[in-house]
Amino acid sequence: MKRARTASRDPRGSTDARTARDELVQRILATVDSIPKGSVASYGQVAREAGLPRHARLVGRVLRELPTGSKLAWHRVVNAAGRISPRADGTPSPEQHRRLEREGVHFEPNGRIDLARFGWRPK
Repeated sequence: MKRARTASRDPRGSTDARTARDELVQRILATVDSIPKGSVASYGQVAREAGLPRHARLVGRVLRELPTGSKLAWHRVVNAAGRISPRADGTPSPEQHRRLEREGVHFEPNGRIDLARFGWRPK
């Protein structure tokens, strides 16, 4: 006798698993969208604010997977040291640096952003 399937499956996993991941992605994107112009947040802070403590790497993965031309202000997310995280080739993103400077975020000579001054403080 055959068992009835409760959810359709595909190579990426169950429908329920995709739905759950989509929900997490949406929480992360909404949190990044909340960071105001001229402020930055760390990957870990975004994860905590999205209700996903200890998932900073997931935040990085979600932002890395954004489509080219995304309107999301991904550039406002930096590492916990207040630096632009290196890309796959090991260099920081000049585009991220330019965007942050245009918003009034200042970099110290060593490339660090003063999180006490420019860090996002959600209400």
